[in-house]
Amino acid sequence: MTDPSPPPDAGDIMTVVHEAIGGIELEPAEKREIWRFTQRELPYLWSQRTSYFILGSYRDPYLRRLRAVQNELTKQLGAYPFIMGDLLELPTDRLNTFDIMFSLLATYSDYIVGVFEKESGGEAPELGEIDDPPYFDKSYVFPRDYAWVADENLDSKQHVIQAALEIAFADDLSEDEVQLKVDSLVDRARKSRFDIDEQEVWDVVDDRLNTGAEPATYSWVHLNKFRKFELHNRCFPWTTEEELRTVVSDLPSPTPRPQWEASGER
Repeated sequence: MTDPSPPPDAGDIMTVVHEAIGGIELEPAEKREIWRFTQRELPYLWSQRTSYFILGSYRDPYLRRLRAVQNELTKQLGAYPFIMGDLLELPTDRLNTFDIMFSLLATYSDYIVGVFEKESGGEAPELGEIDDPPYFDKSYVFPRDYAWVADENLDSKQHVIQAALEIAFADDLSEDEVQLKVDSLVDRARKSRFDIDEQEVWDVVDDRLNTGAEPATYSWVHLNKFRKFELHNRCFPWTTEEELRTVVSDLPSPTPRPQWEASGER
């Protein structure tokens, strides 16, 4: 196999690599593998297409949600959504391969999209990477069941649903007690803040109870990072896969949406 030659912007690439590995001197074979990776994967990010680097857990059933996001973005003309696990790997035993790949892909992608459903796993350090420069300004997070300080204030539909899920999965409540408390929750929300479809709340609760999917829980660190994105209008909570597919449309689009779609005239 012919050894890959350095690309024209090799200097910039190596700056990213050296920052990822802490300035360790690379061996010739390691440089060749890095050039091979960049020649294989980075041209997709340098193309005219809009690239979306999708982060999240690769375990089942979480990977299915990453694929759902990828499929929704693929529907957009000019989009290139990708998951790092699908790409060519760097076959180096000595170096921290993940950090190199992540840094290169995050640096040259147009947008970074994080899907979160739990506080453990590989997606946890990824969240810590994207909530600060140089990646923060192009990053968006999609945390399942997230609501900032979900208390009696009930500031949004997400607050109400999150509170309803916590009631439904409480160990010490009977079915009748869950029914009464959720109904009361919806009534309080309607009286104090906004109108909400009670059936929509119960659809989510019933689906979770039937599947046994308990509400996602996050550490205080996670919640604060989500809140930072929320304050910048780049946090989109969701409760069901269908809702996740819908909120993905809030991401920046490669091309303007057609006028008939925006107006709903067709």
